[in-house]
Amino acid sequence: MQIYPAFLSFLFITIFISPSVSDHCNAQDKKVLLKIKKALGNPYLLASWDPKTDCCDWYCLECHPNTHRVVSLTLFSDDRLTGQIPPEVGDLPYLETLLFRHLPNLNGTIQPAIAKLKNLKTLRLSWTNLSGPVPNFLSQLKNLTYLDLSFNNLSGSIPSSLSTLPNLEALHLDRNKLTGTIPESFGMFPSKNLYLFILSHNKLSGTIPASLANMDFNTIDLSRNLLEGDPSVLFGPNKTTFEIDLSRNMFQFDLSKVQFPKSLARLDLNHNKITGSIPAGLTDLELQFMNVSYNRLCGQIPVGGRLQSFDYSTYFHNRCLCGAPLDTCK
Repeated sequence: MQIYPAFLSFLFITIFISPSVSDHCNAQDKKVLLKIKKALGNPYLLASWDPKTDCCDWYCLECHPNTHRVVSLTLFSDDRLTGQIPPEVGDLPYLETLLFRHLPNLNGTIQPAIAKLKNLKTLRLSWTNLSGPVPNFLSQLKNLTYLDLSFNNLSGSIPSSLSTLPNLEALHLDRNKLTGTIPESFGMFPSKNLYLFILSHNKLSGTIPASLANMDFNTIDLSRNLLEGDPSVLFGPNKTTFEIDLSRNMFQFDLSKVQFPKSLARLDLNHNKITGSIPAGLTDLELQFMNVSYNRLCGQIPVGGRLQSFDYSTYFHNRCLCGAPLDTCK
């Protein structure tokens, strides 16, 4: 049988050249990833991490299309993954996204080696069993835009140094055991681009820093804490806030004196010590949701806008509110 030269060339390329060409994975990155897999107990989630294959094809990670360096590591939804965040994660220098999420058996503290990831933009460590403090070293991640440490067992105070992050756009510290006050420095984020400010379901106390008047958040959720005083600085006619949830705290202020952003669509103030009356200005808003129940409000509910579209549970358990949808004023 005659074997053509063209076929021999194709065979040579297929056998000897193709494997090396297709294996784009950086050798050092692969070595680090295999150490991470071992440190986590070789979980089934990482079954595709075979040293004989190209790591850029492995599950749970992503490589840069040009440099082929690992830029994203996302481990999630595996209750068989146990242990702590391996220090080797800090040895992936081009990492831009690091996610450990829905891993109930991931424990220990937030790994200090994360501070080495100078290119990191997204850090999500949530729905785990991580404990200890929110570390100061996170402020070294100057490219960080999204920080999510929610649904953990973190404790201690919130470090004021987080306000030095120049590009931060979203901050989730909710559903932890954080104590102390909201740092005054949180009204001084350099970029003013922080649009998600979520600190709910903690044990934070004290008053709202006056400096937060400087910030224009899209969403504010401080619910289910021990906060008190007057949070009026969070409102304002010139802000572009879409949602404010201050429910289940100990805030005490006169609601009738508050000026609301025209963009406000969701407002939850239930279970506080708020006095005064419901301002007529709320009739000008396109409210999708509102709850002012369990406060100390009085007077007639203004007629107009969306205020009568909500049922009685929006307004009940106040001192002397009246008018639709509650009973007629006497």
